[in-house]
Amino acid sequence: MLEPKMRNELLREELVRQNSQALLGGGSERIEKQHKAGKLTARERIELLLDPGTFVEMDRFRTHRCLNFGMQDKQNLGDGVVTGFGQVEGRQIFLYAQDFTVFGGSLSETVAQKICKIYEMAMKTGAPVVGLSDSGGARIQEGVASLAGYADIFCKNTLASGLIPQISVIMGPSAGGAVYSPALTDFILMVRDTSYMFLTGPDVIKTVTHEEVTMEELGGASTHNTKSGVAHFAYDDDMQAIGAVRTLLSYLPSNNAENPPSITCHDSPERREEKLKTLIPDKPNRPYDVRDVLRAVVDDKHIFEVQQYFAQNIVIAFARMMGKAVGIVANQPQVLAGALDINASDKAARFVRFCDCFNIPILTFVDVPGFLPGTEQEYGGVIRHGAKLLYAYAEATVPKITIILRKAYGGAYCVMGPKHLRADFNFALPTAEIAVMGAEGAVNIIMREEISKAQDKKQRFQELVADYTGQFQNPYKAAELGYIDEVILPEEMRPRFCQALLLLQNKRDTLPPKKHGNIPL
Repeated sequence: MLEPKMRNELLREELVRQNSQALLGGGSERIEKQHKAGKLTARERIELLLDPGTFVEMDRFRTHRCLNFGMQDKQNLGDGVVTGFGQVEGRQIFLYAQDFTVFGGSLSETVAQKICKIYEMAMKTGAPVVGLSDSGGARIQEGVASLAGYADIFCKNTLASGLIPQISVIMGPSAGGAVYSPALTDFILMVRDTSYMFLTGPDVIKTVTHEEVTMEELGGASTHNTKSGVAHFAYDDDMQAIGAVRTLLSYLPSNNAENPPSITCHDSPERREEKLKTLIPDKPNRPYDVRDVLRAVVDDKHIFEVQQYFAQNIVIAFARMMGKAVGIVANQPQVLAGALDINASDKAARFVRFCDCFNIPILTFVDVPGFLPGTEQEYGGVIRHGAKLLYAYAEATVPKITIILRKAYGGAYCVMGPKHLRADFNFALPTAEIAVMGAEGAVNIIMREEISKAQDKKQRFQELVADYTGQFQNPYKAAELGYIDEVILPEEMRPRFCQALLLLQNKRDTLPPKKHGNIPL
């Protein structure tokens, strides 16, 4: 029998050996291959994401239980995913990082159980979950067990939705069922040239539909950030993407029971931005970049834009006012004149609902001529998609402040955070035009007979347009009816927003008791 001291030394040596083996993942050769592909390893990514020395790993020594296809002879400690918790800027988060060096990061029953375990702990303790995805999909050798593992994760994603923030970073392939977990989370970040998301790959598509498409064209970062809207951010490499996660977390509370973190603000809430006097053109049809207006209003002139490359006719972003996080929704006159369409409605609606989930006030900047016309929009269900935005604003109970910068026409006025959808403060600039439609279209409809009888039809038309403009295309009729609380000068925007946010900081609003509503999906 060994002496107790010698036995303890052997036990310590065994622990060191096991830890060293686990830290190697799939081995040195596969780690080198990962680096040659321009990607970091799972552990390197975790080290970048978390504050130094704060990572605590869970289930480091777990292995798969598959006995088929010779898998019993292929065991790696940790089995394809690194899970645990740590801190970002001193705040607790849970995370998992799929390890592509172990079976291509494929999902086994064990991998799923490890991910589900951290989700359970995150929900109990009220902390965000960040998933770093780099996986070849389901582990084929395990059959239905791996599919069941995916479904278990999807269930955790759904139960955690609205309770804790969930962020997915796609840092390699994500195919088949693997894409649905990120799709259920709040934000998806992708890395250009190294990350892909698709349900069926190029080879299957070629066989079934005879289309030829590359992986990048089918499901790369550019595709999902510009065309599909599946992703919210795109970055050039792993380091940029992970840095963006840290930035994004700085705007979010840890859970739905907390307020977003605040920082010290050195930008005076009384600052009057003189350049706002000229940023918005006098002519209603001239474009401008609404982001210039947003930057002039928020703290330190900084916005963190979300889905920057998708549905660019609307801007959604995080920013700070008096050091506190706010969510911004703004029509963009530079693109499609700021008209709402299917994609813009979906983009804004989901963002409004996220902000409402996590106690982030919503600032809305309106300059919208209406919904985009055309058969493509109507056949695509623009009515249903526009209703999503209406529903999101009406349901939201966080502080809601809206300002009409210029045009607010027709049904688009109704969906962009008006007083009728329980907005708390509704401002308008003197340039605001609030009407069913533009003056020329309205006169053509309601004064058609009178114009037809006039000797000089063109002159009479212009007179009637001027009369309609004077009566309706201004903010004062809406102000008379109480739909606009105050007409303000452009340079007063920041002070008025700050004042309103201070007043609303203890706002309490409720919804009628029910299980949940039925949003028009």
